[in-house]
Amino acid sequence: MAQTETRAASGFLPLAFSCLGHAYMHLFTAFYFVIILALEADWNLPYHELIELWTLGSLLVGLAALPAGWLGDRWSATGMMVVYFLGMGAAGILCGLVDSETALFLGLTTIGVFASIYHPVGIAWLVRHATSRGKALGINGIFGSIGIASAGLTAGALIDAFSWRAAFIVPGAVSLATGLALLVCMRLGLVGDVEGVAKAEEPTSRGTMLRAYAILLLTMAAMGIVFQASQAAIPKVFDLRLRDIAGEGTFGIGLMVALVYTVGGVMQLVGGHLADRYPLKPIYVGAFLFQVPVLAGVAAFSGLPLMALAAATVLLTTAALPAENMLLARFTPQRHHGLAYGLKFVLAFGTAPLSIMLVSKIQEATGEFVWLFLSLAGFAALATLAAVLLPGEAPRPTPAPAAAE
Repeated sequence: MAQTETRAASGFLPLAFSCLGHAYMHLFTAFYFVIILALEADWNLPYHELIELWTLGSLLVGLAALPAGWLGDRWSATGMMVVYFLGMGAAGILCGLVDSETALFLGLTTIGVFASIYHPVGIAWLVRHATSRGKALGINGIFGSIGIASAGLTAGALIDAFSWRAAFIVPGAVSLATGLALLVCMRLGLVGDVEGVAKAEEPTSRGTMLRAYAILLLTMAAMGIVFQASQAAIPKVFDLRLRDIAGEGTFGIGLMVALVYTVGGVMQLVGGHLADRYPLKPIYVGAFLFQVPVLAGVAAFSGLPLMALAAATVLLTTAALPAENMLLARFTPQRHHGLAYGLKFVLAFGTAPLSIMLVSKIQEATGEFVWLFLSLAGFAALATLAAVLLPGEAPRPTPAPAAAE
């Protein structure tokens, strides 16, 4: 009985901390897009100048993922997660205490460094402990969407109730507390590193593996631009087109952003369910294909249709993620999962500077985002064409019910 309870705890705690880590990572890399609306007035600086302060931080979220994944594989995934929570919490508090553009730039850059740890380490950590990967990744994905959603809601509420400084400091303190809790669990032996749950995978030839990698590199880069640019622009798009619905202040905008990402995030669980039971390629291709008209619609509409289309683009993005992560696991030896996920997020987040520059330059030149979302529709079309060339797989039978992670 004690052995069973220990095994259950060893599976539940990585899932719990990985889910919290996913939520925090997306909260910390998205809340600045709402905080910036208050900084425009408080510091009397233009939007395009303030958003560029996040450019290096957003780049490091991607570039630093590769060494973070390598360290997770070679040293300790659990130890790296402790570093992640503690470091990102301290960086958030630092940002809330600054008084100049240069200091804020350095603080945001530090957030980017520590945020880079989560995806290559936390996802690989979760996959190693999970018996039902699609289900675990789907649950984990919902928390990522909750993080993005709560970024707008939390930042808006804290700004309106206190100040933009509180929007940095309060999440920073919560992340610090979580890191200390994980450290205690690690010291007590309640959570740690494992080799992973053995999974029966189809044998993969070197040629097939290289073909899959090349295609996934392209799709992840293209959709990384779509995700990063949409996340950066949506709060300002709502500010421009939905102010009559949102009212004054930042809370209304934050609430609408939260609703969009909450509705869209539910699809990760559905995507995980589908990825456990059906071939991965059609799920992956379909999610990108439907993005094309949806993103074009975001460019054209305002009012409630804009909110619905914004939720749809988030829904389709999140639906593809469990299948994408399982494709990476399928074409990667287990001992290199951290490195593989690190490479994925070098691409997914390494595209952020280009995305931020697109948002900044198009908004500066036009005062709007029509051409931005038409461009993103083009990137989604490119990803669709590439994903069609992925190696296929035979349909899988419905698996027997698995033990809870």
